[in-house]
Amino acid sequence: MTQHVTDTVAHEAPAVASPRREWWRDAVIYQVYPRSFADSDGDGIGDLPGIRARLPYLKELGVDAVWLSPFYASPQADGGYDVADYRAVDPMFGTLTDAYDLVRDAHALGLRIIVDLVPNHCSDQHEWFKQALREGPGSPLRDRFHF
Repeated sequence: MTQHVTDTVAHEAPAVASPRREWWRDAVIYQVYPRSFADSDGDGIGDLPGIRARLPYLKELGVDAVWLSPFYASPQADGGYDVADYRAVDPMFGTLTDAYDLVRDAHALGLRIIVDLVPNHCSDQHEWFKQALREGPGSPLRDRFHF
């Protein structure tokens, strides 16, 4: 026997929102350009400890997530978007420990962190690019780049 859904189902109370709902749909996301946001050591360049110190203020503003522009190791020929090492923090912005501390404190405040990953902005100082130059034309690694 087949069971059919009746019209009364359409009039029932809506289901409780799933905890897996896409949080970002209604989130207030605040973009931070590290170099100009907050300077913790007085050198005139914003840094990760400076951002970390301002997290409570961002929370008070009603921010749900902080979107960090690139702070990776970079020769800074393109404002940090020319990434030399995606696994390292550029020393002008702090250390990897500073990044961990920032994320930890943000999470303790209920803030999410979005890190701007820019894989298509590799620097000429990145090891992949250097290797592609060494291997020369026809190498599979060179297919990652436009020469």
